[in-house]
Amino acid sequence: MTKTTIPAGDDAWDDGILNTDADFTKVVDEFTRDNIDEAAGTQLVSIRMQKSMIDAFKAIASANNNIGYQTLMKQILQRFIDSEMKRVWNEHLGQLQQAGERRPGKQDETPRGKEKTRKAA
Repeated sequence: MTKTTIPAGDDAWDDGILNTDADFTKVVDEFTRDNIDEAAGTQLVSIRMQKSMIDAFKAIASANNNIGYQTLMKQILQRFIDSEMKRVWNEHLGQLQQAGERRPGKQDETPRGKEKTRKAA
């Protein structure tokens, strides 16, 4: 028996080495696919991108420990989401704080437990 080595990386998929041999490929039924997506918390999406963008992602992914370019795209999107959620949350908190500072009568309020006691005359 001869062992064939398949090169690692996206090229094996893109060139059809890994995904075209009917002996090793199987389309799962919809129920199985839905269960896999549910368990992984994933959803299939499809977008059209310029070929130059995809080539750039592949080059960057290759330079980063040869991770897959789609994995890199997910990491970049997650970083963006984390950053934007933090920015939006901080902006929202700032607006709430400003609204609280402008509330009428706020400067006259005394914190609880700090009331001044009056001396009897």
